[in-house]
Amino acid sequence: MRRDAASNPPEAGATDIFQRRNKIDNCIDWPRFNANFSGVRIVTSIAAMQCQARQWQRAGKRIGFVPTMGYLHAGHLSLVKRTWQAVGKSGVVVMSIYVNPTQFGPKEDFSKYPRDLRRDLKLCREAGVDVVFTPSDKEMYPQAGSSRRDDRTAQRAVPTNLSTYVVERKLSQSMEGVARPTHFRGVTTVVAKLFNMVLPDVAVFGAKDWQQATIIKRMVADLNFPVKIIVAPTLRERDGLAMSSRNKYLVGDLRRQATVLWRAIQMAQAAVKRSKVVPAAKLKSDLKKLIKTEPDARLDYVEFFGPDTLAPISKVTRGTHMALAGFVGKTRLIDNAQL
Repeated sequence: MRRDAASNPPEAGATDIFQRRNKIDNCIDWPRFNANFSGVRIVTSIAAMQCQARQWQRAGKRIGFVPTMGYLHAGHLSLVKRTWQAVGKSGVVVMSIYVNPTQFGPKEDFSKYPRDLRRDLKLCREAGVDVVFTPSDKEMYPQAGSSRRDDRTAQRAVPTNLSTYVVERKLSQSMEGVARPTHFRGVTTVVAKLFNMVLPDVAVFGAKDWQQATIIKRMVADLNFPVKIIVAPTLRERDGLAMSSRNKYLVGDLRRQATVLWRAIQMAQAAVKRSKVVPAAKLKSDLKKLIKTEPDARLDYVEFFGPDTLAPISKVTRGTHMALAGFVGKTRLIDNAQL
């Protein structure tokens, strides 16, 4: 990556990574110095992020954006690489790290979602990210007021009294939209907000969340956001498991069992290659049986659909897209692929 830590010298005498406003730079909150994070710039306020983005726009710089919830892995870093390709050497890349409470249901893993900002910042520095945007819940949802709290962790939980949401009403009605009814409302709302804060020319999303990426593309088109959406390929471990922050939860034999999702995709691909046309109902039944061969695995759903419309398909052929979700132990995983 083109950014070098020496080109952005840290603030002398500082001792940790937590941010404070640098009065010399009008817009950027710099982290205090730590040998592992020199050169990483952190923005925590929306006003500072918008101010910096407008400065870049006036300077004619293309802004690339990678929205994440942190706990980064090689898949996230591949999105950074793709973003650099899109904006060029004279552009800038922003990554957001924000665990968005509005896309979690009340019984989901918001409070337990893995977080490691120190590690994430190190990876961002190595990947050449210019700015890491890490807003707080209060900054992102000041209108939420009081919200449910998790008494065990005292972390702020899902806001319950927001007035305004961004809602996509067609593509979000299947698959994850059924399994997690308020999920996409939270996703589209936070992504719209982030676009208004970072002001990107290009935003890169991973293909592992295929339905999410398709919904974001529809939102951008319908609401005339001046941003190009790029969907980058899913990165997989050597055994085929799609890279995910939630893979951290897979301990012991659960990690091996989790590969059954990839094996299900391979089974579907082989069936289509062999028979050309396969009834979706039969293929779903076969895949459910495969998932059941692993003692701690349980299928949530598997669907076959058009890749752009997400419309269900009853006769599966080459070019059909499939997506599936399942539990391995208590960990919910998703995956998808084109057949």
